[in-house]
Amino acid sequence: MLCAADAHLPGGELIPGYLEALAAAGVAAGREALDGAVPGLIEWTTGTCTLAADRELDVDGRALVGYNPAATADDTVTIGRLSVDGAVRGTLVNYACHPTTLAWQSREVSPDYVGAMREIVEAATGSPCLFVQGASGELAPREQYTGDVEVADRHGRSLGHAVLAALDALPVPGAELTLEGVVESGAPLAIWAGHAASGGEGAGGSVSSVDLPLRDLPTLDELAEEWKDIDPRSREERLGRARNLRDGYIDGPTVQHPVWAWRLGDAVIVGHPGEAYSRLQTTLRARFPETPIVVMNLTNGPGFVYLPTRDAFDRGAYQAWQTPLAPGALELLEEHAVSLVSALLAG
Repeated sequence: MLCAADAHLPGGELIPGYLEALAAAGVAAGREALDGAVPGLIEWTTGTCTLAADRELDVDGRALVGYNPAATADDTVTIGRLSVDGAVRGTLVNYACHPTTLAWQSREVSPDYVGAMREIVEAATGSPCLFVQGASGELAPREQYTGDVEVADRHGRSLGHAVLAALDALPVPGAELTLEGVVESGAPLAIWAGHAASGGEGAGGSVSSVDLPLRDLPTLDELAEEWKDIDPRSREERLGRARNLRDGYIDGPTVQHPVWAWRLGDAVIVGHPGEAYSRLQTTLRARFPETPIVVMNLTNGPGFVYLPTRDAFDRGAYQAWQTPLAPGALELLEEHAVSLVSALLAG
């Protein structure tokens, strides 16, 4: 499984050596993890962080991509604490927010806010921190499109401290609170104490696909004609994105959109390659309120396409005219994901 953070940074063709080293490091890390695998425990909790904001702003009848102060955003942080014999071995952080703090002014190779978040969490826990991007199709920081890395670091610290606040509210690793009895005092006092946690015994996984409709797509030549009056660099960027979205994914009137789902003890993880709006994760968590749900955009591939709401299509949002998918695709993905989670929980 590969899950991109979606930092939107161009220039990969300028640093082939770095990308090759990155791929080699990923393979080495995977082998090290497999070779060193031991039984452990994953305990789940949730927190909140206000870093993410709605980025669908209408100004003078034009749909812009930027902070909309009139809208609300999903602020849920889902956190998994991994431990072995009471010692923390890692932290998984699932949060939905585009890492688009840094933009065209930046010349750095940067993980955006994710980097400072990892530093905060790893310093406190003494173990690695893994970030997976949630359903963030319409979510991004309020303050973005800057070249100032301090802004990205500030954003990361806000998320990192939110993660630590949620972790510090948990009992010690490997323990869960159990009601032991009542102590009679000026009031009857309920006594809760930590006892060994099981983490759940469920395990399973599936790989499937959901049939999603395509809108009536213009050809690349038609797009080039439509965008002929914008500056050449922006036109080439748009055409390149349109070409990349189609390659290896579109072959017929509909597409087979892949979806991965795993059950890990009490929790379920759902991943897909698209950029779904946050409604995907809020729908799943509302449908399964007792189950920790991790939702991952930009997982594996192909199919790095937006899945906007119908409202986004109606208002002509960037995500709606950029995606090859038709209105209703998000709802179909939601239905499919709900069925996968239900099947995994049923055993």
